[in-house]
Amino acid sequence: MSRIVLGAVIALLFAGVGMFWWQGPAEVEAAAPPPSVLALAADAPDPASLPITDPGDMEGPAPPEASELTKEQRRFFRYDRNRDWRITRSEMLSTRSDAFRKLDKDGNNLLTFEEWAVTTVEKFEGADANGDRELSPGEFATTKPKPSKSRRCAC
Repeated sequence: MSRIVLGAVIALLFAGVGMFWWQGPAEVEAAAPPPSVLALAADAPDPASLPITDPGDMEGPAPPEASELTKEQRRFFRYDRNRDWRITRSEMLSTRSDAFRKLDKDGNNLLTFEEWAVTTVEKFEGADANGDRELSPGEFATTKPKPSKSRRCAC
């Protein structure tokens, strides 16, 4: 019990000292003279040694561009959860929840899982060229979505 009381007293002491220190006014040294202009001029660097601020015709390195292979690998690994370079049927189905809403053709928000899985299984079996029930990176590349046509500004 005495440790708790002692701890509370020390905490209050620190809080009081902190409040006193926080509210104390900052004082400026009254007798300090301002720095002389000659001292400031002596410390100034030589203008010739300063870096050039106008780059002129200088060009920096070009930013790296993502290759199609890198984009395709990222798309492949979104499905390949265990990173074994094979996409199983369950891995393909597990990441297709966003496409679920797109499959509701009549718009009644009634789409069973079986109806949704039929489209995904058809896509999977269409891409599985050798019929081993796994997609290699080459087989998976055939499932790449078609690029959307970019619209220009209709201003």
